[in-house]
Parts: sequence; C-alpha cells; structure tokens
Amino acid sequence: MTCASLEKACVSASQVVTRFAPSPTGFLHIGGARTALFNWLYARHHGGRFLLRIEDTDKARSTQAAIDAILDGMSWLGLDWDGETYFQSHFAERHAEVAHQLLEAGHAYRCYMTGEELAAARADAERERRPFRIQSPWRERGAGEAPADQPCVIRLKAPREGETVIEDQVQGRVAVQNAELDDFILLRSDGSPTYMLAVVVDDHDMGVTHVVRGDDHLNNAFRQLVIVRAMGWPEPVYGHVPLIHGPDGAKLSKRHGALGVETYRDELGILPEALFNYLLRLGWGHGDDEIIARDDAVSWFDLGHVGRSPSRFDTKKLEHLNAHYIRAADPYRLASLIDHKVEGALRRGLDARDIDLLARAMPQLTPRAKDLNELADGALFLFRPRPLDMDEKASSLLDGDARDLLALVHDALGRLETWDAETSEQAVREVAEARAVKLGQVAQPLRAALTGRATSPGIFDVLALLGREESLARIADQMTRKEN
Repeated sequence: MTCASLEKACVSASQVVTRFAPSPTGFLHIGGARTALFNWLYARHHGGRFLLRIEDTDKARSTQAAIDAILDGMSWLGLDWDGETYFQSHFAERHAEVAHQLLEAGHAYRCYMTGEELAAARADAERERRPFRIQSPWRERGAGEAPADQPCVIRLKAPREGETVIEDQVQGRVAVQNAELDDFILLRSDGSPTYMLAVVVDDHDMGVTHVVRGDDHLNNAFRQLVIVRAMGWPEPVYGHVPLIHGPDGAKLSKRHGALGVETYRDELGILPEALFNYLLRLGWGHGDDEIIARDDAVSWFDLGHVGRSPSRFDTKKLEHLNAHYIRAADPYRLASLIDHKVEGALRRGLDARDIDLLARAMPQLTPRAKDLNELADGALFLFRPRPLDMDEKASSLLDGDARDLLALVHDALGRLETWDAETSEQAVREVAEARAVKLGQVAQPLRAALTGRATSPGIFDVLALLGREESLARIADQMTRKEN
C-alpha cells in the first residue's frame, strides 16, 4: 500500500504531522496517555495534524478490548485525531515492498544463519563479555551462494564506520558510533515485517514530520534512521521524552499508579480535565502555572520546555487538581457523572427530582470532595430512606440530653414561616442560647439526625436542601428512637 492510498494522511512537508502509535496489548496507561497528549498538543499548537495508528502486528497479543480501551481513553481525554484510525497490520505488503527495495539497492541482504549459529555467536559474546552484534557471514555473499531450500531473513546492512547523530528536541545532540548498530531483521523468514521496519515505513507514508515518544525508543531511532537514509526519505524531527517514575524514583509500576486511563475515570473518580492538566505538567512546564486550561495548553506547548529528567508521579497532586476541577465543574454535569454511583449505593434508581436535588447540592458537596467517589458518598444522605441508619460516630452524638435538644430544635424549626439556611440557623442559635450551650452542642446531634453521620456539608445548608417536611421527619425519628 502506497502513501497515496492512505486517504490523504500524507501532507505537505511544511505542515507539522505527529502521531500516536500504541500497541493494543493492554490498556492506555499513563505513560502512553502523556505521549498522546504531547503529540496532540504539538500538532494543535502548529496547526498541523495528529494521527492515530494502532500497531497491531503482534496478533497473538493484540485484542479488540485493548483497541477499544485506547480509543475510548483518548476520546475521554479529548485527544481527537485527524482522519481515520490506522492499523499497522493493513500495510504489511507495503512494508515488504520497502524491504525488497532496500535489498535491490544493496542496503539489505538475505541472511541464512541458522538458529544454532546465532545461539553460538551469542554464547561467544557472553563468554567474552562483549555486547552481542550480528556478524553475519551472508552480509557480503552473492545470491549464487545461497543454500537451496533453506529459509532466510532479510537484514538491514547497517553502516560500520562513523557515527549517527540525532539533534533531539528534548535530549539535545545525541550520537552513537555506527559500530554499535547491528544488522537487524527487516523481514522474518515467513515474510512478515518487523516492528523496526513497519514503523519507519508507516511514518514516512503517513507524512509524519515529528516523532515524539518515550526515551526508551531513543536507541531505536538510530537504527530507524538507517532505513530512512537508505531510502532517501526526509528525516523526521525527534523528541524523546523521559519516562515517568514513581515517587520513590523507581520505574513507574501499578503500585505507583500506572493504571489504565479507564481506571482513573471509572474507579478513582478523576475528571478528564484534571488528568489532562496533570499529564501536561508531568515533565513540561510554563513558569509557575499549575492550573492550565486546554486552550492555553495548546497556545503555550513546545518541546523545548519538556524536561530531560524523569518526572515523578504524585497521586496527591493529581487529587489536588481533581478537587479544583470538581469545584469548577457544572453542577448538572457532576450529577450526571455520579448518579450511577449514588444509585449503586442506594440500590435504587434516581428520578428527575432526585437528579435536580443532586445538582442543587453541588455547591455544598464539592468543597469536601477530591474525587467523584467522595462526591457521591457525600451526597448519599440526601436520598437515604427513613429512619436513617447511624454510623458509630453519629450514634455517639445522640447520647445524653441530645434528644431533648432535638425536640427543642424540632419545635423551633416547625414554627418557621420561611424555610432556608438563614432562618433555620437563627432558630437553632436561639435554642442554644436558651439552653445556655454552645451552638455546636446543638448542631452536632442535629447533623447526626439529618445525615446519619458526624460530618456533612454545613448543617443549615443541609436543612435547606432536605426541605421542611423531610428535615422535620428525620429529626422526629431520632427524638423518639430508643438508645442502643
């Protein structure tokens, strides 16, 4: 398949084109999401194109579930891509075509080394404590010497003299002696292309101008450049971003938070704008700015401000950002994001009036929540059936003369003509003054009676949200309830 058949994926050399090319063998993890974000931002900043290519050549490990998770995760983060979703496996014929062009031009050769010969060469290198480099006897042999009926691979003929230099947009000038490059395989004995070949061909055919990826691929870049130069293709601009480490400086793992994007969304209650902002600041900065809007991120992003050192994943910072975005979010959007969590805890559905109440409660609920799970948990008191179950701390607040105080509050609130936070607060204060006790001595048992918990939003806001009928009924339940 040629570049022209990629449905306008190719563009003029003056336009920036980036790509994200995940392998669908697992979820869209944090490192991959940040790579996608940086590529998306760079393309959008320059008015270019951002392409998505699923590198699914490993058929044994690639799954449709993983592909779906990648697409879903990127869409959730708002990382829209241009054109269709490309699949590397669709271009196998084109990859083989390039390998044979390299072969015909003398930049590659057929290698008939057997598995036994390769194993022996590797054992020699280990014994001599030197890096293993392929030294194939077939590198300079003619086709007439090829053994009959013996399978072969096609290897790239890597340069042996001089050095290869990359002016990396993140790492700076990086050089490798060509003697360190090996004659890696382009086509396996069954004719299938290797990753090293496929990625170079696809990037060229899709018009990719800037390859931004993790610095674990830096060594690959030197090998891939050999193919690019042998084919006489334009060299891409490279930017190799340091990997993410855990708080302890070790390589990021599941115990540090290296989870799939869908886990942050579905299980940890993180908003997409919070994760977007956090990943943006994970290795890139714009002065002292911490809260960065999407439009500003596009306007400000460049590769020159990506740090060269590994960044450290900090769950607390992510939670802090998430709390900020929760407080800033539209109340009805938040209600739609947590309604299923509330329904699951209550084991019943919410109707339109319930959703409206949930949204109206957001100004009181959001200051106490760092994620959607806490937000949903904090909202449960609004919908719990009477009589409320008390947690242990709430039960302790109803000891002593608490129920007598509740009776006085019930009477005072019942006489109110206007029901809102201000009038109820004045009524409760008057009860406290009449009994010569502090406001908290009245407010705390009232909180327990209304919510079943020792902590909640402001108790007068709770009264306003629950309304007259429900509030008075909950208080009355606890006035007459026998102590355990």
